[in-house]
Amino acid sequence: MEEDKSFSELIHRGEDNSHGWQKVTYVKKRTKASKNTSSNLLPNGSGAVTDKNGVFKAVEKNAEDRRRILDAKRAASSLYDDDDGFPVRSNRNVDDDEDYPNGESKENIPADANKKDKPKKVKSPKVTVAEAAAKIDADDLAAFLSSISESFEGQPDIQLMRFADYFGRAFSTVSAAQFPWLKLFRESPLAKIADVPVSHISESVYKTSVDWINQCSSEALDKFVLWTLDGILADMATQQPGSKSSKKGGQPASSKAQVAIFVVSAMVLRRKPDVLVNLLPKLRENSKYQGQDKLPVLAWMIVQACVGDLAVGLYLWAHHILPILGGKSGSNPQSRDLVLQLVERILAVPKARGILLNSAVRKGERLMPPSALDLLLRVTFPSSSARVKATERFEAIYPVLKEVALAGSPGSKGMKQVSLQIQTVVVKAAGEGIPALSQEATNIFIWCLSQNSDCYKQWDKIYVDNIEASVAALRKLSEEWKRISLKQSSHQALGETLKSFRQKNEKELSEGVDVARQTYIKDADKYCKAILGRVSRGGGCAKTMAFILVLTAAGVGAAVVYPSLDAWDWDKLSAVFNT
Repeated sequence: MEEDKSFSELIHRGEDNSHGWQKVTYVKKRTKASKNTSSNLLPNGSGAVTDKNGVFKAVEKNAEDRRRILDAKRAASSLYDDDDGFPVRSNRNVDDDEDYPNGESKENIPADANKKDKPKKVKSPKVTVAEAAAKIDADDLAAFLSSISESFEGQPDIQLMRFADYFGRAFSTVSAAQFPWLKLFRESPLAKIADVPVSHISESVYKTSVDWINQCSSEALDKFVLWTLDGILADMATQQPGSKSSKKGGQPASSKAQVAIFVVSAMVLRRKPDVLVNLLPKLRENSKYQGQDKLPVLAWMIVQACVGDLAVGLYLWAHHILPILGGKSGSNPQSRDLVLQLVERILAVPKARGILLNSAVRKGERLMPPSALDLLLRVTFPSSSARVKATERFEAIYPVLKEVALAGSPGSKGMKQVSLQIQTVVVKAAGEGIPALSQEATNIFIWCLSQNSDCYKQWDKIYVDNIEASVAALRKLSEEWKRISLKQSSHQALGETLKSFRQKNEKELSEGVDVARQTYIKDADKYCKAILGRVSRGGGCAKTMAFILVLTAAGVGAAVVYPSLDAWDWDKLSAVFNT
């Protein structure tokens, strides 16, 4: 028995191939397996159908393959929409069946069911500069200005800031889209931006403002205008490509002060244009106020000053804007065009010529200094190869600007001084070998000689170093002596200068100069000799004529006093004159 028992145990161990391992199964799989087992029972429930011999194995395999192919086709067709053939995603999974027991899926639930109704944002109405300006009440502004004048008495800086704040609040609803000032300034002619945005201010509000501004100190206004300029340039910097605001896209939101800065700045400059003159040193010294991109803003500010005083406008143009043409930006067509637009606008004002000539000297300074005249000469009379489209525009404005540059009281101390300065400037231009420039510079050089006899002494000092210009001046004096001689300040000074020139010529020729220079010196000596002869003859004739006039007057007087004077006495007098 024991042998049988041990034998049976060996048999069981041989049948057990698990080698001590236990098989783990999932509950779901067991449930499915039990279902599959029950499905194999016979209809009467007597037991499962088994195929121990594998007779139907091949048939079942073929049926299974056909069923798998049909299921795959059915699944593929259900993944595409009937109309456009795009796959339709389904988020349904096994776990979803538990959440949706009625067979509904997430796709069948309306999307809006899970979203809370959000209130729509009400867009604020767009307000233009004109609409905001129309709401400003002059009486309210006057009361406000009176209030801050009392509250901040003796503090003009704070008063002006509060003044700017008032307009800042008035224009706070104006968006950047309604006031794209930078684009306007860059793309529009100066005539179009000249009155932006102050043209929208009513006359009563404007008058109330400028009357109050007139009471402010010049020092406080200087600081205030510089502050407004800094604000404008700061906003410009934020709109430049590469700045943080520009990277975000679009124009930055307009600050309260943006429209207001332009309004208050324009009103101050129109009422107190001298403020901009006081700021010129800072504008020249600080690089942040320089550059081509700043030019439209500065031109706009000068236009505002012109409204108050046209002479101030030309002064600012000649001292600050025109010199740009002599720098790096001078060759830029846009800069040149803006420089011309500004001066053309100044000269287009009715009676501009008379106003500017009467104000040619302003507080001891000339509207058109000699340096400005020199630059104007060079842009108006360039070489033939250097002419550009703007040259004709310079030729059109040159005559009036030349008059202003040379205007003044003849013989006055200021006129004598400026004639010496201009002579130094034009003598260089006359010797540069450009025909048109040389001719115009020579004309101005001769004019200097007629204003101040000291110009002859200065000419004597620079004669040798500027022989080409000297030859041009001597030639003109010789060829147009009859006309020019009547305007010369001193024939005696001219004669002495010509004698000095001849001595210098003789010395130069004796030292053996080059052939080209010899030609100039010989020509100069020839003209000196010719003019000296005319000066000598002209001086004698002048003395004779003066003597004749004196004697004639004396003779007439004697005839009246002594009517019995006989003919013999008149014959003697005639003989004296004839000798």
